[in-house]
Amino acid sequence: MNKKYQIDSEENRQFLQELCNELLGFGHKFPSPGGSSYYLGDDGTPWKERNRETWITSRMAHVYSIGTMLGHEGSEELVDAALKGLRGELHDVKNGGWYAGLTADGNIVENKQCYAHAFVILAATSGMLAQRPGAEELLQDALKLYDLRFWNEEEGLSCDTWNTEFTVLDEYRGINANMHTVEAFLAVADVAGKEEYRVRAGRIIDRVTGWAADNNWRIPEHFTKDWVADLECNKEKPDDQFKPYGATPGHGIEWARLITQWALSTYKEDKEAAGKYIEIAENLYNRAVEDAWNTDGAPGIAYTTDWNGNPIVHDRMHWTLAEAINTSATLYHVTKKQKYADDFAEFMEYLEDKVHDHVNGSWFHQLDRNNNVIGTVWPGKSDIYHALQATLIPYYASDVSIAAAVKQGLKR
Repeated sequence: MNKKYQIDSEENRQFLQELCNELLGFGHKFPSPGGSSYYLGDDGTPWKERNRETWITSRMAHVYSIGTMLGHEGSEELVDAALKGLRGELHDVKNGGWYAGLTADGNIVENKQCYAHAFVILAATSGMLAQRPGAEELLQDALKLYDLRFWNEEEGLSCDTWNTEFTVLDEYRGINANMHTVEAFLAVADVAGKEEYRVRAGRIIDRVTGWAADNNWRIPEHFTKDWVADLECNKEKPDDQFKPYGATPGHGIEWARLITQWALSTYKEDKEAAGKYIEIAENLYNRAVEDAWNTDGAPGIAYTTDWNGNPIVHDRMHWTLAEAINTSATLYHVTKKQKYADDFAEFMEYLEDKVHDHVNGSWFHQLDRNNNVIGTVWPGKSDIYHALQATLIPYYASDVSIAAAVKQGLKR
């Protein structure tokens, strides 16, 4: 195997460093005049006819906060632009919270999404680390709103979607929003020292891993208002962008990393307690990779499977590869099991061969089962969040949120 793909080699470190620099350069054109993020096209040129989403704007604030700490030129201005959008045109002054986004002509995109609000929290924590004006106030506002509207203390989970006025709560409950809530809550604990949010993250993790354990480590994604799994949700629209039918192996992989981070940060001195959760993380990761990696005669991770592990949507999404890179590296460093190092090397080779765009930069966001670029679910290259994190997480501490780890210089 080429040393370029081998974890802990100088060649691999250099490879990821080059990808990181390229990605940060690729995203420079995201800010609209009001600060909300344009959706980026194939070469990084904004697609101004598309909605300017709050979750994308938040992701860009997060990644360029990291860019600031890495010394990437121009990052400070880009973070400030995104924060301007989050504190300005995307913020609902009348009803509180953040619109889902804005249309090309400046109208609001209806509804208030838990998913988007979790990313606002993440953006604010990273902005604080980068010492950007307004970030601390944004975090205070975002936590107050989130606690009021989305977090359910009794259930230990978050709801999903309100109407714009916060008067009607949708009956759908989802795991994707809760996953990014865990990510955001861990960042709040790491950055603002609010340990109650780490405890909340653990409550979510316990609920989700319980459901997964009862389902052969395939995580149910969709639920009723009473948290009853809806395993048939969107069976007629299996490639839905945010609510696909069946199991999403990429999420099983992503959860595995977040669970590991939570366990290591929660049970710093209790290796036995942490080990129980790391074993859960391994079960989730290994089930997902077994079901979806190289499962149909070509390299890549299938987007979704049925509840027996058979691929449903064979397309490969770039974010699933990014998370596979992150989690295989994390599990290798934590467990020292060679299997994860071998997986990492395979993922790296696949990244360079199929997913990295060597002409225009960034990573192709969607490939078909034969690894041809398509755009039925993810046209263009909306943002750089997943890909950028995959260039960093493999070589930073596993028990700290990535922005905090970069700030503290916690390199391996």
